[in-house]
Amino acid sequence: MKANVLGLYEKSMPDTLTFQEKLNLAGEAGYDALEMSIDESDAKLERLNWSREKRASLLAATREIGTYINTICLSGHRKFPLGSNDPDTAARSMEIMENAINLAYDLGVHIIQLAGYDVYYEPSDENTKKRFAENLAKSVEMAATRGIILAMETMENDFMNTIEKAMVYVRQIQSPYLKVYPDIGNVTNATDDVIADIRCGVGHIAAAHLKETVPGIYRNMRFGEGQVDFDKATAELKRQGVHMYTAEFWHLDKDDWRAELRRAHDFLRPYLQ
Repeated sequence: MKANVLGLYEKSMPDTLTFQEKLNLAGEAGYDALEMSIDESDAKLERLNWSREKRASLLAATREIGTYINTICLSGHRKFPLGSNDPDTAARSMEIMENAINLAYDLGVHIIQLAGYDVYYEPSDENTKKRFAENLAKSVEMAATRGIILAMETMENDFMNTIEKAMVYVRQIQSPYLKVYPDIGNVTNATDDVIADIRCGVGHIAAAHLKETVPGIYRNMRFGEGQVDFDKATAELKRQGVHMYTAEFWHLDKDDWRAELRRAHDFLRPYLQ
C-alpha cells in the first residue's frame, strides 16, 4: 500500500471514453484512483439515475482493474445550488445531494467533494448564505447514514476561496462527516500565506486537489508553469496526515493528452513520496 494516494480527475480524458477505458488509462499512467465528475451537464447528472446493475458493473470493474473511484467531484450544484432563493432549485439541489450520496455508497466511494459556494448563477445574499448552511447541515445528516464524508472545495469566489472560510461551516455543523477538500491552486490565488491557511484546517482536511494556477487564471494550465508551491503545500498536508490527493487538470482536445496524463503524474508523484 502506498503512503499517499494520487488520483486522476476524470475530465483530464475525453468524454467519449468508457469508464473502463478511463480506469485502465489512469492505472497505466501511474495513478492509484480516478475521481468521478458529476457536473451540471445533463449527461453527468444522469449518472445519478444509473441502474443497480450498472453501478454493480462499474464497481466490479474498479476491483478487477485495480484503479478505484475513491472520490466524486460533485459540481452539479453550480446549476442547482444548495443556497438558491428559488424553492424548486433548492429542492432539486437536495435531490441531487441524496442521489449522489447513494451513488457513492453503491460504488464504494468514500468522499464527495462539494463546491464551496452558496449560489453560482444568481446573486449571493444573506438568504442564500443562510439556506446554504441549513441545506449543508441536512446533507451531512444524509451522508452520515451512509458513512460518506462530504468535503468542501475551496473555489475561485470570495464565498469560500480559503480553507479558513470552509472551516466556519465545519465548526458550525460539528460532524465527523463534514470535512474540507481544498484546491491548492485556488487557495494559492486567494491568500499570500498558503501554509497558514492549510494549518487552519488541521485535522479536518480529507483530501486535496493539486492544480496549477496563476493570479486570475484557475484552470487549463500545465503543471510547472504556474505559481503553486507544491513542495511546501504537500509537505504541510502530509505533516497533518493527509494521504489522498487528486491531480486536477482538463482534457483540452489536444493530440498529446495521453502523454499529458503521464507527465502530470511524473510531476506530482515526487512531492508525495
